[in-house]
Amino acid sequence: MRLIQTACRFNRVKAGFIALLLVLGFSVQAMAQKSVKLSDEQVKNLVERSYQYVAMYNVNNKFALTNGGWNTVLADIRLKDHTMQEIARPNNDTLYIGCMFDLRKEAIVLDMPAFDSKYVSLMITGYDHYVNVPMATRLGDFKKPEKMVLYSARTEGYKGEAIEGVDRTFEATGDFVSAVFRVMPHGNDPERFARIAKQMHSVKGLTLSEYRGGKAKAIDDVKFPQVGKTDMDVFENNLLEVMQFVFNHSTFDPNSELDQKLLTAYKPLGVVPNKSYYASKVAKIDGKRFRAAAQEVQKTQFGHFQDPSWVKEHGMGMFKLKGKMPLNLLVLQSVVGPIGLPATEAMYPSVVSSDGQPMNAQNDYVIHMKKADLPPAKAFWSLTLYDTKNGFFIPNEQKKYSVGENAGMVLNKEGGIDIYVAAEKPEGVPSENWLPINRQDENIDIILRVYVPDLEKMKTWQTPKAEKVK
Repeated sequence: MRLIQTACRFNRVKAGFIALLLVLGFSVQAMAQKSVKLSDEQVKNLVERSYQYVAMYNVNNKFALTNGGWNTVLADIRLKDHTMQEIARPNNDTLYIGCMFDLRKEAIVLDMPAFDSKYVSLMITGYDHYVNVPMATRLGDFKKPEKMVLYSARTEGYKGEAIEGVDRTFEATGDFVSAVFRVMPHGNDPERFARIAKQMHSVKGLTLSEYRGGKAKAIDDVKFPQVGKTDMDVFENNLLEVMQFVFNHSTFDPNSELDQKLLTAYKPLGVVPNKSYYASKVAKIDGKRFRAAAQEVQKTQFGHFQDPSWVKEHGMGMFKLKGKMPLNLLVLQSVVGPIGLPATEAMYPSVVSSDGQPMNAQNDYVIHMKKADLPPAKAFWSLTLYDTKNGFFIPNEQKKYSVGENAGMVLNKEGGIDIYVAAEKPEGVPSENWLPINRQDENIDIILRVYVPDLEKMKTWQTPKAEKVK
């Protein structure tokens, strides 16, 4: 009898404890983190559908960390060098104004001047990596000062209504966005360069309270998951935590197949929108397995990008608006170079070796272009060298990473150009046309950037190839 009474008391205590846990928001199942069995195909599916978010989470948050935080505007009037490692495949043929905005508490008013440059664009991108270019010189913008208000579907106290003195309204697809200006500096004209630098420094980002003469609301109530040195680190170490944060601060369209398939893939893992993250409440996944899958996806996408025929067929489809891109191109652009521009603004054909082999710094190469072979750019073009492994500039004493109008180039008498990739400057070659490498076993990549390309001519134009120098 005593055993029965003791058992009954224990069960009552146990039931009371479980009831308390339920009141506090726990469940019996959540008290112990569960592993889930995922097939290789499921892991690959999760990696591919997550890649755009992982890449942009890393990019946007790293920029915020290094540029002074959120709701900041940083005009960088110095061209990038090999110490730039916040993003893969950066460029140094345009100058940047990096604006990092937290749109949760308030809308932001972006105050912009007129620019004395033949190329300027404004690109706005959230964690979903859909690229919006609401303003560009190609569209006739930046001829006069303008103001634009930015907000998201979750911005407190603002839903898109007109504001006195503001010319444009823009709804972002996420709460944490980068608004990046690309400005051609006209480096060969010192006076014009100085004017452009001054104009760049005049760009301002004001919270709506500040714009109306008040004080900005505090935005220090958010805790960000750890960024990774590379995207692979996130896939291995804290994928579910990052994706939970992304889900809570991104706009998902119920009519978007890509959006809904992403949410469906994560639901069994315990990651759904509008939910706080607790490690004990989500599934336990094998991080190393996800890292390996992400590396395989990365390898495949690099293979596509280094195939001129593949790029020619699909290159114009990258860096577009939501609803205008298939998953494979979203993955490609996130692997190769996050926050790029759409084909109307720029195209990024890859230069490959004429022998079909990966280029390696143990060899020297030359790229021949006759006048008729030059990239059909309505604004300007550049050719940039990177290491394959990380997508970073290759360190060199000359700090020479690209050839083009801003980095320097010398056309020959016929109007063409020969560009050398070599450990030592070849005799008779202008220094402007030399891209230095370090003689070692290191694979290298070369990317062309064609700003405001002639899209009709691009259909038949052939990307030059790099020939190995014997």
